[in-house]
Amino acid sequence: MYQMLSLFMKKPLLTLTFFTTILLFVVISLSPSSLFSQIPLNYAIVESDIWSSKRILDWRPCKWWLQGHLTALPAESNGYIRVDCYGGLNQMRRDLCDGAGVARLLNATLVLPKFEVAAYWNESSGFADVFDVDYFIEQLIGFINVVKELPAELASKEPVRVDCSKRKGQFDYVESVLPSLLEHRYISITPAMSQRRDRFPLYAKAALCQACYSALRLTSVLEKKSNELLEAIPKPFLSLHLRFEPDMVAYSQCEYSGLSPASMKAIDAARGDRKPLTGETARVWRSRGKCPLTPNETAFILQSLLIPKNTNIYLAAGDGIMELEGLTSVYTNVVTKSSLLSGEDFKNMHGNTKAALDYYVSINSDAYVATYFGNMDKMVAAMRAYKGLYKTLFLNRKDFADFTSQGLKGKELMEALKKAHREDFVMGRGSALPDCFCDFKL
Repeated sequence: MYQMLSLFMKKPLLTLTFFTTILLFVVISLSPSSLFSQIPLNYAIVESDIWSSKRILDWRPCKWWLQGHLTALPAESNGYIRVDCYGGLNQMRRDLCDGAGVARLLNATLVLPKFEVAAYWNESSGFADVFDVDYFIEQLIGFINVVKELPAELASKEPVRVDCSKRKGQFDYVESVLPSLLEHRYISITPAMSQRRDRFPLYAKAALCQACYSALRLTSVLEKKSNELLEAIPKPFLSLHLRFEPDMVAYSQCEYSGLSPASMKAIDAARGDRKPLTGETARVWRSRGKCPLTPNETAFILQSLLIPKNTNIYLAAGDGIMELEGLTSVYTNVVTKSSLLSGEDFKNMHGNTKAALDYYVSINSDAYVATYFGNMDKMVAAMRAYKGLYKTLFLNRKDFADFTSQGLKGKELMEALKKAHREDFVMGRGSALPDCFCDFKL
C-alpha cells in the first residue's frame, strides 16, 4: 500500500488517470441510462415483480389422463360420429375436444371433424389444412378410434344431425344421443358450449384431454411458417393477446370515453340492435369485468406490473385492433405477424391458419399475457402449463373496474393492480383448464 502511494506521489499523471477512472466508473454505474442499469431483457422479465413472485400452486396434467389409454376400448363400436366445429380456430378446437370425449363416452368411432369456417372467416379451410391428420390419429390410439374414411356402406351418406345444444353430462348423451347413433350408425354433433365434462367418466375425459392437448399438431407446412415467425421475433419476448376490435366492443355493450371518432364510428357500425348499457346496469356490468380493456388501459396495467417499457411484445391479434397507439406509445417494441412475414404465402393464408400462427407463437413465448379469457386464451394457458411454462397471466378486468370506480389513480392504482395480479399469479388462477389439469401445491 505504501509503495502504491509513493508511486502516485512521484507520478501525478498516473494519479490523475487512476482517480479519473474510478470516478468515471462510479458515474457510469449510477447513471440510469448506463449499461449496468440496462439489465438484459430476459433477466428483466424474470425480475419483474409479477414473475418473480413465488407460486403456491401449479397446474399439471392429471394422472388419470396420462394413464387413460390403460382402459381398454370395447371390441365393437356403436357407430361413427363426426364433430361439426364452428367459429374461430380455438372455438372449433374446443368443439373437437368435447366431441372426442362424447364419442368415447358413447363408444363411437371418431370421424375427422368438419370445420365450418365460411360464416366466420368467409373462406374455406378444413381440419387437414391446419392440423397433422396422421399424428392426430396416432396420438389417440388406445384412447379412441379415429378414421379418415367411412366404410363403403356409409361413405356416400351424410351423417344424421343430432342436436346437442342442451346436452351437458354423461346421462344426457347416453339417453338422448346414443339411440340415434345406434339407429343411424353415422351422426354429426356439435357439443354444447355449457358442457359438464366433470360428469364424464375418466376414460371419456382422458380421450377429450388427449385429443385437445397431445394429438393436435400443426401441419408441417404451417409449423415451418410458424417457426419462421418465431425466429423473426426479437428475443426474449412477451406474447400479448389484446382484444379491442369493433365487434368485440359492440358485443360487450360497454361504453368508453375518449375514443377517436373513427373508433366510435366502427363500434356503432358493429352494434346493430345491441345497444350499449346505461346507468346502474352499465356500472354493474363493468364491475363484473365484462368490458374489454383498451390498449391504453392494458399499457397502464403492464406498467403497474413492472413490465419494462423496452420489452419485446408480440401482438397476437388480427389487424382490427382499435386505439392501438395507446399501447405502442408506451411499449415501442411491438411486432405483429403481418409486420414480420410479408411473403406471398403469408398473404394467401386463411384466417384459421393465421390464427394458428398466433397460437403457436404464444405457447412458445417467454411470457403470455391476455386481456380477455376467451377460447384462445384458455387453450394457450393450458398448453403452456402442459409444456411447463408458467409465466402466464390474465389481466384482471374486474379488479381494474373496481379500483377505478373507487377513485384510485396514478401510483395508488398501480400499487393496487400490482398486488391483485401478484395474488392471481401466485395462486395460478386461470393458468389452465381444470378439466384436464390438476393443481399441485409447491
